[in-house]
Amino acid sequence: MTSTVSGTATQLKPLGSNVIVKPTPREEMTKSGIVLPDTAKERPQEGTIVAVGTGRTLDNGSREEIEVAVGQKVLFQKYAGTEFKLDDDDELLILKHADILAIVE
Repeated sequence: MTSTVSGTATQLKPLGSNVIVKPTPREEMTKSGIVLPDTAKERPQEGTIVAVGTGRTLDNGSREEIEVAVGQKVLFQKYAGTEFKLDDDDELLILKHADILAIVE
């Protein structure tokens, strides 16, 4: 289920060790030309970082470093995060930093 949120991606600030990702668009058609309905499309596992939280506060009071930055392309776990949509129809995901598997260079 996708929630709709008022605002734009630049107005969102994730808390703690969360990050906001704009998923890479899903394939609309197979290589053989068959159009895929929404229910048959694979969930994205790649996207671009839109916003990064400040990091989780550790027991000693310092902050956990988040290893990704805005604009980086990343791979993340298939069923990770919460999908939501902004007023401008941008579909985004909010993920825990730990759900990011790799940075694509």
